[in-house]
Amino acid sequence: MGSKKIRRTLFLVVLMFIMITAIVMITNWELIQERLGMKKPSRKAQTEAVESGEMKDDKQIGNDLSAFMQDETFFDDDTYYKSIETYSGKVVSMIISSVAKDLRVMIVNSRGKLVAGEPFSITVQGLGEYTDDDEDGIIYIDRLRAGEYTVFMNEIEGYKVPNTITTIKVKQDIEYRVLDDIEYLMLTEDDIDASKEDTEEKQAENDADGTEKTSFETPGDGAKKGIDVSKWNQTIDWEAVKEDGVEFAIIRCGYRGSSSGSLIIDPRYIENIEGAIAADIPVGVYFFTQAVNEVEAVEEASMVINLIREYDVDYPVFLDSESAGGDGRADDLDAEERTKIHKAFLETIASAGYETGIYGSANWLTKRVDMDALDGYRTWLAEYAEIPTYDDYYHMWQYTSKGSINGISTNVDLNLCYMNIDTSIDHSANSGGYTGVVNGDTGNVPTENDPE
Repeated sequence: MGSKKIRRTLFLVVLMFIMITAIVMITNWELIQERLGMKKPSRKAQTEAVESGEMKDDKQIGNDLSAFMQDETFFDDDTYYKSIETYSGKVVSMIISSVAKDLRVMIVNSRGKLVAGEPFSITVQGLGEYTDDDEDGIIYIDRLRAGEYTVFMNEIEGYKVPNTITTIKVKQDIEYRVLDDIEYLMLTEDDIDASKEDTEEKQAENDADGTEKTSFETPGDGAKKGIDVSKWNQTIDWEAVKEDGVEFAIIRCGYRGSSSGSLIIDPRYIENIEGAIAADIPVGVYFFTQAVNEVEAVEEASMVINLIREYDVDYPVFLDSESAGGDGRADDLDAEERTKIHKAFLETIASAGYETGIYGSANWLTKRVDMDALDGYRTWLAEYAEIPTYDDYYHMWQYTSKGSINGISTNVDLNLCYMNIDTSIDHSANSGGYTGVVNGDTGNVPTENDPE
């Protein structure tokens, strides 16, 4: 064969090879692009790769260990934050709770503190959007029907907002049980204006007849001598108090703000309860209420339980029911409303296993509360007279606010207790059978467990 024929034949073979190769490449161009990383693999290609064993668990294609970065299905669609644009912001989350016919959504930061100063908003599916208009970090919705509700938080500039949808059940009837997340609502006086919030007014001082005894005398009939204190009594030398004959102390643990309704810890509560216990003085606590409904009463009781659960509390938990100077948010409640709200507090405290009762002046307990409806709870009477005129049973008597005790630089409330408190046993259960007095005479006080 001549050289020209050989060259022509080779040329035709090469040309045919090139043409066949070009046809194959054109036919499989998308696959070639995917293999070279020029294009994301198609759904069909991924499926075929898995079936052929080239790709396993949607994470690897062949030997390309970075192939998962090109797979738009690799990352979970339900990512925790709403969008990449918010990643530079502060992390916030929702804490959602319900007592009865309501929803409370608290916006907290990574340290578990309420985030104030922002108009956060949520969407409740089926109801619409709700905004934190007062920017206190809490969105509260009431008057809901019983049922399940789903809630999610709307995006807000500067914050990483959770993308999760939360479902919560709203109940028809209130449950008198301690709220686990109450600590998120508890504030200190550094967070509020105490001059506007702590405006409790002693009704007994207004009703005093001038015959009260201000000395700390030894009582008869087995009654015990005690005091009640709060931040107003300043720093207390509890060892000196013990040496002066004090046998018990009722300590204010907190109050609800009479203006804003905030739950506020008494700034001297911790030092007072720990100081009294260290001095071997049995303690109880009281809380000044400004609740305007049962839900708020459950909140108040929950706060008290949160504050006392670490301590040995022998005396009852008392609800301080008094005026907040006439302008308090709860001052205008009628007796029926107030009694219903008070019972919610007392029932919640009792459900946690503590003795409980109500404090008030003689006129307040007679006119502003239905004490018949609160039968079975302890009564702490405040009446500044030589002989009380209150015509029902009481278990403790605050007989003056002008007492003097060693270790306390201010005037202090003095009390007599007629309850049989045995500090050697557990008083966290409702035992009944407490004794008290009526019109100054000792008597057996009927209780739920000790019927008349």
